[in-house]
Amino acid sequence: MKRCKFVLLAALAALAAPVAAQNYPTKPVQVILAFTPGSAVDIVGRIVTAKLSEMWGQPVVNDNRAGAGGSIGSAAVARAAPDGYTLLITSNAHTVNPAIFAQLPYDTLKDFTDIVPFAEQPNVMVVGADSTYKTLGDLVAAAKAKPGAINLGHAGIGSGTHLSTEKFIAAANIKIVEVPFKGTPEVIAAILGHNVDGYWAPISAALSNIKSGKLRALAVTTGKRNPTLPDVPTIVEAGVKGAESALWVAMWGPAGMSPELVNKINADARKALVDPGVKAKLQSLGNDTMDMSPQEFAKLVRSEMDDYARVLKAAGIKPQ
Repeated sequence: MKRCKFVLLAALAALAAPVAAQNYPTKPVQVILAFTPGSAVDIVGRIVTAKLSEMWGQPVVNDNRAGAGGSIGSAAVARAAPDGYTLLITSNAHTVNPAIFAQLPYDTLKDFTDIVPFAEQPNVMVVGADSTYKTLGDLVAAAKAKPGAINLGHAGIGSGTHLSTEKFIAAANIKIVEVPFKGTPEVIAAILGHNVDGYWAPISAALSNIKSGKLRALAVTTGKRNPTLPDVPTIVEAGVKGAESALWVAMWGPAGMSPELVNKINADARKALVDPGVKAKLQSLGNDTMDMSPQEFAKLVRSEMDDYARVLKAAGIKPQ
């Protein structure tokens, strides 16, 4: 009798999961943004979550928890219940961090559910409008002439901008001083205040200052030019080979989420990304939207983790 009761309860639970996923969400959803307000993660994340809130008929509460290359925000989500009401939006820094930090407060593969990527964009080397560096070649030449004299900022150890900086240093064979900040707005403020010389900034977060003439764009990290800055060369065109990279923004949840719930959120996010208004906003900020199933995204996460571990090891960077 007890066994029959157990089997019945298990069967009812199995039937309830798809129904619960179909009705999701029935209350506000908290989304932790792992970088500062005004960062690429924040900008892209808020565009997508605004549409999701509209689609779901429920508030999506965005909560910025920045620091440590996004790992502070990630850790908060790793500890959350796997019910879909606490989600993480961060960049591919999430896949870089295992090669940067020796003791993360979570396991990147075991403690998260890969849900859906949103968009990818290049980083763009920016300097002040009054900088003496007119091209990326000028900056490289100056760094080689005076090793250690140039300061480049980035958005924290383990961030995508940190990786772009390391790739650039290795590929250009130069020595510079790296200055970590909490996030992109802080680095840009430091450039405008003449406290650092340059920054591989996420294009969406730097575009307004580039368009207004406050910053000068020297090159983008992707293999092709970005439509929002058609006159800015790629890093290869600017004379540095082997430093191509892209920054992408995506959504994760805690480990243990039901496949039905993951598929529901994935499908809704992909619908949001093809919405004409959302797509236009993202593209106007230099983003290319991404379209992946949870399974395809999981493969991307693993391949990127392996790639970043290899790149950082080759650069002589050890987990600390």
